[in-house]
Amino acid sequence: MSTTRSSVTPISENAFDIARRQFDIAADLLHLDSNLRAVLRNCKRELTVNFPVKMDDGSIRVFQGYRVQHNIARGPAKGGLRFHPSVSLDEVRALAMWMTWKCAVVGIPFGGAKGGVICDPKRLSTSELENLTRRFATEISLLIGPDRDIPAPDVNTSPQIMSWFMDTYSMAVGHSVPAVVTGKPQSVGGSEGRMEATARGAVDVIQEFAKQRQFTLNGARVVIQGFGNVGSPLASFLQNLGCRVVGVAEENGAIYNPRGFDASRLRLYKRETGSIVGFNGSDPVYPVGVLELPCDILIPAALEGQITQRNADRIKARLVVEAANGPTTPEADAILGERGVVVVPDILCNAGGVTVSYFEWVQDLQSFFWDEDEVNQRLQKVMSRAYQSVARTADDHNVSLRTAAHILAISRVADATRTRGIFP
Repeated sequence: MSTTRSSVTPISENAFDIARRQFDIAADLLHLDSNLRAVLRNCKRELTVNFPVKMDDGSIRVFQGYRVQHNIARGPAKGGLRFHPSVSLDEVRALAMWMTWKCAVVGIPFGGAKGGVICDPKRLSTSELENLTRRFATEISLLIGPDRDIPAPDVNTSPQIMSWFMDTYSMAVGHSVPAVVTGKPQSVGGSEGRMEATARGAVDVIQEFAKQRQFTLNGARVVIQGFGNVGSPLASFLQNLGCRVVGVAEENGAIYNPRGFDASRLRLYKRETGSIVGFNGSDPVYPVGVLELPCDILIPAALEGQITQRNADRIKARLVVEAANGPTTPEADAILGERGVVVVPDILCNAGGVTVSYFEWVQDLQSFFWDEDEVNQRLQKVMSRAYQSVARTADDHNVSLRTAAHILAISRVADATRTRGIFP
């Protein structure tokens, strides 16, 4: 099966504009006063750094990176670091704002932050990647700290990168500070259950939705865009619930089989070959075209801006579950809503990662660690409670789940900001 490339290429939109428009919709419904709007529509701190890295051939290359804190009214800033060629300041601003709402909607005491470096890590050697990470950590260290701003993995960053970051910070202060980052290996203070937390949290939300809306998961056809740290375990979890994963996409290709794939075999195939392309029994499709495949549940688990007004009317799913940050534009949201397609928003759906990051931070501060069962049970409780709160808000205001999640999150952050007041 193939899909014409030109008909599915998403429009490139400014992510921060999208985040602000989503904010405005909820702020209008909350009748938020202009003073609070002015505070919450803007990021508190923005740091841009240009830093040199010594390459393996002896040359020096200068990279640009960012760390943005959107709001810290409810606690220390929290947010991932991404290494990607498309990183921009407005993208990082948007992701920081979404992190503020994400932490608030699940009720954990963090504000939102995000960081990134403009680079292609696939073109860097291991030593070059380490040099880049350590130098970037040093450059943004004036903002970072276990009680100030706690980074975590994101696109193209890993537990190893978090270890280098933590070690660099620890060397600067003269003692080990495991709580300065989350998403680390367990050998240096990482939490059990962290690697699959985003996927597990999304499944918890899907199950709550299915229970409340009488949505049958057994036999449901699933398409997943993105087969990395989130999409890959998601496929296995959903298969275990009786779902049929019929389409999968990643950066370098996509595959389709209406009869479904064996998720565990596909994960093994990717580990062995480095790609999902050519998996036995699959038909190739264009990576973006996978969004339009016939299915019951569509899960964007890649980058933002994938479902737009250009392709929203061709989405065939009944349910869109946003495992990625910002995959759907406001215009696409409106089109999907008119067509009766339910969207479970990113700030709720993919909050499992930051929730278990919070658990990891707490464990590091206490030097007391939980087993995986306890982590998963605590995660399930947080995610289920958050979905129920969002669903009630949606019913009370007669709005979509996305707008309800923003209403809930913004009201909590606004209340904290109002209560603390303006200094001086």
